[in-house]
Amino acid sequence: MRTADGTTTAAPASQTLSRGLRTLEILAETPEGRTTAEIAEVLGVHRSIAYRILRTLEEHSLVVRDAGGRFQPGPGLASLARGVAPRLQTAALPELTAVAAELQMTSFIAVWDRRHCVTLVAVEPPHGEGTLVQRPGSRHPFDAGAPGIAIQSALTEARWERLAPGEPYREESRNAAAAGYAVSCDEVIPGVSSVAAPILLRGQLPAALAVVYLRSDRRVEEIGARVAEAARAVGSVL
Repeated sequence: MRTADGTTTAAPASQTLSRGLRTLEILAETPEGRTTAEIAEVLGVHRSIAYRILRTLEEHSLVVRDAGGRFQPGPGLASLARGVAPRLQTAALPELTAVAAELQMTSFIAVWDRRHCVTLVAVEPPHGEGTLVQRPGSRHPFDAGAPGIAIQSALTEARWERLAPGEPYREESRNAAAAGYAVSCDEVIPGVSSVAAPILLRGQLPAALAVVYLRSDRRVEEIGARVAEAARAVGSVL
């Protein structure tokens, strides 16, 4: 950090930590990886600062560098991810596997992270050609897509106002509360549909069990009923 007299001092620890965490978020959103210069540009810092951040993360296996010098998420993140809602992941995997195989769609668990929905764990269908990949850790805006609608539908409007003051309670969430599942098309990715149902967790915010697909011969009502059934099964275990 440059002071008024032109000298350089170390950045505050909190700022360095914030930049390191933001770097991990940037890399998680970019499967093909980023160069040091690209990370520096997004962070708005000098390349040398970005490099020091990346080297520190690399030493902890949180990022890895390929032969071309591009940084990508590292295996250390997998160890951290296993510690996030482990009981939910364990309970959900059998249901996700069954739903993915039966519907031939990628199934996943999404959780609320302030303004985003974050994929916790995902299962792709066996032998499913042309299915969509949903990577754990991927995120999309909470107000777009079926998972966000499903999570919001399990909350009263009063509780939602306390959690996210000023953020609207969607009419689609009211409809999902009545139907037991939420439907979304073209909101996150053009041409992509999703169906989700809330998982009720005692003492915690609800999560969502969802599927994502390009096209299907099944009626939306059939997909919704199956997804809702799986979500209830996961909730009953927990």
